[in-house]
Amino acid sequence: MNDIKSTAESQRQITVMQMLPELDGGGVERGTLEVARYLVKHGHRSLVVSGGGRLVSQLESEGSIHIRMETGQKSPSSLKHILPLRRLMQQEHVDILHLRSRMPAWIGYLAWKMLPKHQRPVLMTTFHGLYSVNAYSAIMTKGAAVIAVSDAVKSHIRERYGRTDNVITIHRGVDGETFAPEKISSNQLEMMREQWGLDGDKICIMLPGRFTRWKGQEVFLKSLGVLKNTNYQAILVGDPQEHQSYAAELERIIQSNNLQDKVKMVGHCADMATAYLLSDIVVSASSSQPEAFGRVSIEAMAMGKPVIATAHGGSLETVVDGETGWLVKPGDADDMAQAIDKALSLSPDERAAMGRRGYQRVMTSFTTEAMCSATLSLYRKMLLEKG
Repeated sequence: MNDIKSTAESQRQITVMQMLPELDGGGVERGTLEVARYLVKHGHRSLVVSGGGRLVSQLESEGSIHIRMETGQKSPSSLKHILPLRRLMQQEHVDILHLRSRMPAWIGYLAWKMLPKHQRPVLMTTFHGLYSVNAYSAIMTKGAAVIAVSDAVKSHIRERYGRTDNVITIHRGVDGETFAPEKISSNQLEMMREQWGLDGDKICIMLPGRFTRWKGQEVFLKSLGVLKNTNYQAILVGDPQEHQSYAAELERIIQSNNLQDKVKMVGHCADMATAYLLSDIVVSASSSQPEAFGRVSIEAMAMGKPVIATAHGGSLETVVDGETGWLVKPGDADDMAQAIDKALSLSPDERAAMGRRGYQRVMTSFTTEAMCSATLSLYRKMLLEKG
């Protein structure tokens, strides 16, 4: 009988509602879209509740339904969405309520609690970060299943919140359709090289990321100031306008280390696959706190590039020191400089071999397909346990 029930559950269409603050960009948003796309592709219903944003059109074009609710605002006004959200879950016969961010999670949880028990969907949460430990963050532990995006996050949940049951690591993945070296044309590379004013004869070191102290751009720049090998050019990819005072500090570091001819701030990039392929070495320098997972590392590895990453958080699970890149002490400019010097000392063939090992590691362990398949399997498992 249990086998029959399990088979029936694995075949029926399910309705999943994901909640997050907005759909403008970032890892949480991309992960939401990837799971939504996978659900639709496999015959399920996908609903996403957010405050809107530039990714809504993509979400809808891929078959999901978007419901605009400003549940991400840390304001009493967010409470007005509780009753409409409760009605929506009833009307749409939601099977899984997947909460992906703290403020929307509170609104979703309160709406879920107001439903009669027999009408409540399975409640699931995802820890996308190493959240501060307080009552506000504790909402993310309320899921019947709690997804951690890395083993580092899983340990954080267990150590800081005492949650030991139903915490499952599902690593984030790379979309092989987008991050595929063979899909980038030589024209794309040349156009970006020309746009950024890069010298094709110099080794290109790239640090992509938001302009915040967390991402460690200042540590990276200080490391460049003590390099032994000077046959390189460095680019910071990200929008300096996002944090103008920090960008000004970085400019001062560039000037004081006489790096004006070595470093370019190239601004926001909408085509990161081409940017990775244009680079020879990619750096993830997050220092003040660990990356919960560190998507930059696996995206760069998927494009066949060696990675230099700080040795904490998710990077310890993705980058293999000496094989797919180098791990360095967080916040240590001298240690990072030593790793960059090692990378610069390699021949192009040696860097390419390291890149191939990184590519194989990603294809084996960190694909979007694997992430989404594991997520859908978990949905199924939790529905079966609910009965």
